[in-house]
Amino acid sequence: MVKIPTIMIVDDDEDILYSVEKLLTKKTKYEILKANGGKKCLSLLKKKEPDLILLDIMMPEMDGWDVVEKIHENQEWKNIPIIFLTAKDDKLTQTVASISVEDYIVKPVDIDLLIKRIEKTLNKTG
Repeated sequence: MVKIPTIMIVDDDEDILYSVEKLLTKKTKYEILKANGGKKCLSLLKKKEPDLILLDIMMPEMDGWDVVEKIHENQEWKNIPIIFLTAKDDKLTQTVASISVEDYIVKPVDIDLLIKRIEKTLNKTG
């Protein structure tokens, strides 16, 4: 039996969570988890570990950088691949992100590009 990958979408914008979930479920068979913010992401990770995390950078309370740091500090979670899905597209952010996470996609997202990047990342880590 083929295991269906689980993707966690983390964003403080409910519209982004909804849109990305709907587009992914329409075009793929992934199981989708949604977390409205960094703290919710860390809380959900204690219950179910996804195969990949799509993570926004700019969020209140706990931004994406803090979430990445917490995930990488945890022995159980440190190998979960992360793709930043963010509106931040400056060169410094992209450079630092390339060291911290597996991939980086700028919003608004092209769903076909996102699916290709998810598949590429899952194939690298799986």
